[in-house]
Amino acid sequence: MIRVLTPDAMRAADSAASAAMGEPALMRTAGTRIAQRLQAMAPSGARLAAFAGPGNNGGDAFAAFAALGPEYERIVYAGDATPSPARAEAERRARDARVVVRPLPTDERSARAALDGAIGIDALFGTGARLPLPEPYAMLARVLDARERPIVAIDVPSGTDALTGAVGADAVRATVTVTLGAAKPGLFLEPARDRTGELWYAAIGIDEAILDAGPRTFAALDDGAFSALLPQRPPGADKRASGAPLIVAGSAQFPGAAVLCARAAARAGAGYVTVAAPHSVADVLRAHLVEQVVVEIPDGAPVEAAIEELLDIAKRNGSIGIGPGLGLDERTGAIVTGLLARTALPIVADASALFHLAKRLDVLRGKAAVVTPHEGEFARLSGKGSIAPGQRVARLREFVERTAVTTLLKGRDTIVFDGATMHLNATGTSALATAGTGDVLTGTIATLLAQGLSPVDAARVGAYWHGLAGQRAARRRPVGVVAGDVIEELAAALPAVDAEARNAFVCSARELWRVY
Repeated sequence: MIRVLTPDAMRAADSAASAAMGEPALMRTAGTRIAQRLQAMAPSGARLAAFAGPGNNGGDAFAAFAALGPEYERIVYAGDATPSPARAEAERRARDARVVVRPLPTDERSARAALDGAIGIDALFGTGARLPLPEPYAMLARVLDARERPIVAIDVPSGTDALTGAVGADAVRATVTVTLGAAKPGLFLEPARDRTGELWYAAIGIDEAILDAGPRTFAALDDGAFSALLPQRPPGADKRASGAPLIVAGSAQFPGAAVLCARAAARAGAGYVTVAAPHSVADVLRAHLVEQVVVEIPDGAPVEAAIEELLDIAKRNGSIGIGPGLGLDERTGAIVTGLLARTALPIVADASALFHLAKRLDVLRGKAAVVTPHEGEFARLSGKGSIAPGQRVARLREFVERTAVTTLLKGRDTIVFDGATMHLNATGTSALATAGTGDVLTGTIATLLAQGLSPVDAARVGAYWHGLAGQRAARRRPVGVVAGDVIEELAAALPAVDAEARNAFVCSARELWRVY
């Protein structure tokens, strides 16, 4: 599990750890971890140039350069500061290690010259920065941001909000960010996530009891936690015990949504997938779904009869995935809400089901259910319109606390909330921004629910797995990824299978590892 702390919680943990082991020791370890990442990026003889701000973020740059050997050309550009004891000690060690220390540039021309030919280190501000950045630091951030060579940000890219993910007018776009002690929520959220580049977590010696002392407001899966939650098929399991979701999906206009959802459910490990669809589309689905069972709901059947038929079918299933490709007419809406009001099975609702639930969300109250809207669907479902930049977490929190329905809010920065912990998703790629991938996610979550996971666990495991499969599909096909590609990569994307491509640089005892 990736430990995610708010800036306030991280400062409290830093303070407690400093009291226990001394702030200089923490900074020394932070410098070592940053140096390890730089060594993995930079060949011997490389030029490294850091812009150090006035606080301990700048001190971490001194500590990192002190930990590097003379095979690197190391220059720290630092402004006037009243240093903490830890920073003062790090600067002394850096000078003793023959790190060159120069004043911060005061204009853009000299700042560009300072970075010429170098890997740039952004050590201007950490989690305590207020936006917008003051001058001359805003100018330095602009120069770093304009660089074509790699930029490594220490803790967070300067100019980004470590809590909300908001980005100021002058913000660094890092190639790599090494976040210290614990990950920060803003690094998972757009637009800051786009500025973070590769995110690497560095353990700096803070005792786990200190890190766990505060409330678990945010959390994120890593490969280990994902694998531990993912259900494993028992050796003696029969096909229905392996997961038997009922997929209620499809229409004459959108038959493909049902196909994708059902195939994803099967590839996610379900032993028996049933698709319930209108009679008018059943033959089309059967032509594409060889291993799945397609049952028909008569197009002209009365609403009550259709609901009873679905409830009877559902007696042999372990979950319901509903919505992909369904019609938006009133009759379909009455069937959807009637079925969900009367079933006791766990539910994942998406797409057209969300349209029908917008005014009847009460039917899910008290049920084991998860809804999976994208931002446009969430605007309608929540009844409060579009989400303003930087407000995804706040809007999701308000919605779930009001409705008591576990919600997965899709996007580049997918988040899941069940009323207790905000789960941030570390996987994914822009390649998933293509038609049908939401149907794949619905099918995956339907299987996880049928295999016994709770709604929140099914949602966060499904999102993580979906993101891994999307990343692998994008590696194999740099252009033109379609939803079917994501389905076919689900098994291959499992961390135990895809280890070689997942993470090429891990220090001992997981002291430094890649988050995304």
